[in-house]
Amino acid sequence: MNDLERVEQFIDQHHVMSLATSVEDEVSVCSLFFSYDAQIKSFIVASSDDTLHIKHILQNKTVAGNILLETKDVGKIQGLQFRGECVPLQNRELEKLYFQDFPYAREMSPKLWQIKVKHFKLTDNTLGFGKKIIVDLD
Repeated sequence: MNDLERVEQFIDQHHVMSLATSVEDEVSVCSLFFSYDAQIKSFIVASSDDTLHIKHILQNKTVAGNILLETKDVGKIQGLQFRGECVPLQNRELEKLYFQDFPYAREMSPKLWQIKVKHFKLTDNTLGFGKKIIVDLD
């Protein structure tokens, strides 16, 4: 299994991320449900324009985030950090993917966003203490 496949295998086991945004010296972090498309290396999330993180994104599309496995067992620690750009979703196929994963969300008619990933860093202690896997997509 190559590094990107290992990262995407980890992503497939989760459905909530933390997303960090910023504008000048103001920062925000939020938790979001996500879908992931391996073909185009993008997360799909839903959020409304009145949230602080989306207000930031409308001014600065560069974002960072993480997905983690919460455990106290040091040998099982796994966590993914990523960086990319967040833009309003245009692709209808990706919209279908999100609503397939979260059908109840359709009732809320959410605005969907695409996070185009540029960098992954997976810490995976199951491969050895402090093992880091880095994948740059630029």
